[in-house]
This record gives sequence, structure tokens and C-alpha cells, in this order.
Amino acid sequence: MEKIKNNALVKKVGFNRLVLCCVLLLMYVIFAILSPTFLNYNRILSALNYAYFLGFLSLGVTFVIATGGIDFSIGPVMFCAALISGHLLTKSGAPLIVSLLVSVLVGTAFGVFNGYLVAYWKMPSFITSMASMMLAKGIGSVFTATQSVSWPQSTQENGSFRMMVKVTTGNGTQIPTGLIVLIVASIICAVILNKTKIGRYILCLGSNKEAVRLSGVDVKKWEMLAYILCGMLAGIAAIAYVGAYSTVQPGMGDTFNNEAIAGCVMGGTSMTGGIASIGGTFIGVMIISLLQEGILAMGFQKDWQYVITGLIVLVAVYADVRSRKRSN
Repeated sequence: MEKIKNNALVKKVGFNRLVLCCVLLLMYVIFAILSPTFLNYNRILSALNYAYFLGFLSLGVTFVIATGGIDFSIGPVMFCAALISGHLLTKSGAPLIVSLLVSVLVGTAFGVFNGYLVAYWKMPSFITSMASMMLAKGIGSVFTATQSVSWPQSTQENGSFRMMVKVTTGNGTQIPTGLIVLIVASIICAVILNKTKIGRYILCLGSNKEAVRLSGVDVKKWEMLAYILCGMLAGIAAIAYVGAYSTVQPGMGDTFNNEAIAGCVMGGTSMTGGIASIGGTFIGVMIISLLQEGILAMGFQKDWQYVITGLIVLVAVYADVRSRKRSN
């Protein structure tokens, strides 16, 4: 095993990421064998539709978890942004570009709110994000008078935003353009986290915040920025969600918090902060999306996805704890 880990190619790609890729491939093969309908192209598209918005949520919360914090509001914030911007588009006659911008701004506003309370008021991120979760649910419901919002279809006026997720050709074939968008977003986030001052300070905050503060760094600013990035990506996730599923209902989004965080943990992001992997998060999201679609293809209830995902997360956390003990 050590020989494999010390291989030059394995070191460059990352042993954990290679293992995750093998798990993803193995899952695909198992589901294809157990359920031949899983090989259907529409099944793959359905899994990808789920991965798009979940991917943006997971990318955002990776920055927060890297600081040693947590954000349980991202799912409801995504729905709140989709409800408000969708209501402006379909009921108030706002231009499409304005509505999409409002979605991102709503998510960013929640990020600023969470980040300020955590970084400057020293409030626990767990409590702050739980409060934001309830606020997001309430604001979205109040703004739309508890009514669901249906975004335009691709053939309708203002339906061009769906090209961010999928493009339908003349013969009816759907091209998953959302996968390209998510890959590009993942690359940008990876560059920010690993190649910029922003990412270095965010990771250092998770490793030893007090040491960073004593070195003269404004830790409050960088910690708040992590939450702002998370909120902004939740606003973008809202666009990806309505691009795939159209209708948004008030008071929902809780389960997506857990799945987004699970994708981060599977990918190698440490819940104690200081260690994060955008590439691992991307693969973790694909595993959760494939698992969700595979279970449905086999005729089981979606509840089994939560059982299996929970077990995988437990294994990932245990591996992280063991790894930290060995390094210490």
C-alpha cells in the first residue's frame, strides 16, 4: 500500500481522490448489473441534474468547513433565492438577467449575515446557520405568500437560462452543459483554495486560528469571506436547481444541507478544518448523485440513500480521525 501511495502519479493526483474515483466507477458497474435500466441515457441525465445544484452547494460549504465552521442554511438559502428571484421573474415582470442576479445576491446576503455573526460577533457557526436556515425558510415563504414558483421552460419566454444546465438538440437529445459549468466552477474554486491568499488564509484558520491572528492577519475578514463565498455559490445553486427542476416550493431544502456536507466529507475535507479538497468534493457529489439515482433505478425508496450515505460519511470521518492521529 505504501508503495502505491508513494508512486509519483498517485501523489500528483492524490491517493484519496483515486480511491473515490474507483468507488464511483464500482458503483456505476454494480448498479448497471443489478438494474439494466440504469444504463439508460435519461438515468445518467437525471443523476447529473441532481449533481449540478448539489455540486455548487458542496463547493461553497467546503470553504466554510475548511475554516473549522459549518453552515446548515445552504439548502433553505438556495430555495429562498430561487423563490424570490423566480417570483420577480414570473409575477413582477423583472428581466431574466435581473432575476438571476437577484438569486446570487440573495445567497450572498445570507453569506454576509452568517459570516459577520460568526467572525465579528463570535457566535457559534452551528447556531448561526440554524437561525439562518429558519430565516431563509420564512423569508422565502413570506415573499411568495407560501405559493410555489414555477420557472419558465426552455421553449418559453425567458427560458434561455436553462442552457446553463442542458441544451436540447433538434432531435430531442439533451446535452448536459451543466456538467461543463460545474467542472469550470470546481476548477475556479480549486484555484482560489489552493493557489491564492484567500485559500491559504482560510485553510490556516482551520488549522490554528490563534496562531494566524498572532501573526498579524485579520482573521475576521478571511473567515467572513469563506461564508460569503458559500452564500454566493448557494445563490448560483438556486439557478442550477430551477434549470433542472423548474418548480420551487417554500419551506424546503433541509436535506440538501446534509448531502452537500456529506459530499465534502467524502471528498476528504476535514470537519475540524485546515484540510480541504475541491476535487474530492466534486467526486463526492457525483457519488451521492449516482447513489440516489441508482437506488431509484433498483426500485428502492430514497430513504436507503440516506442510510448508505450516512455509513459512507461515518467511514470517511473515521478515516480522517485515524489519519490525524497518525500525523500527530
